Amino acid sequence: MSISIPFVDKMSASQYNTLRVMHMKETLKQAALSIANFRLPRYQEIPNVGLYLEQTCQYISEYLEPALPGCMTNSMISNYVKKGLITRPVRKQYSREQIAYLFFIAIAKNVLSLNALQNFIRLQERTYTVEKAYNYFVEEFENQLLYCFELKPTIDAVGEDALSNEKRLLYSCIASVTQKIYLEKCLEIITKE
Repeated sequence: MSISIPFVDKMSASQYNTLRVMHMKETLKQAALSIANFRLPRYQEIPNVGLYLEQTCQYISEYLEPALPGCMTNSMISNYVKKGLITRPVRKQYSREQIAYLFFIAIAKNVLSLNALQNFIRLQERTYTVEKAYNYFVEEFENQLLYCFELKPTIDAVGEDALSNEKRLLYSCIASVTQKIYLEKCLEIITKE
């Protein structure tokens, strides 16, 4: 795919490459703007009053829209319940814990199969509380996403304890998702030109 840059009729190769680099930096800036204020709710900020299916889907989608538009639907949530990824809602209402799991699923499903997601969730259940695992996941996801879009100079160390095997797996999953988001955002901007 070639990038069209105006006024390249009689330009040297180095001038052309300089323009391409400048153009790519501008593209990255545009992509970064859509992510700059991205933030997911911490566990205690997720409503604990119980949300109905449509409310749950809307709540999750609103938070994830800047990074992962259209990543959650009512039928997806129902399917995750049927597959046993999350427990059945009580009186058709989803709890804080279920919503936390759905945030993880909505993000991780971009790089993991449903079977792998189920294994990941079971591993988490044996290792950390839902609150601790979810808050670590959210902090690490935001950390890597901002770094990937060059909105932070480095990736911060997240969490109090050492990098366990479980955290390493989660880190790899998040890194894969953030790289995918970055690539798709940049390609979306480039192809609009």
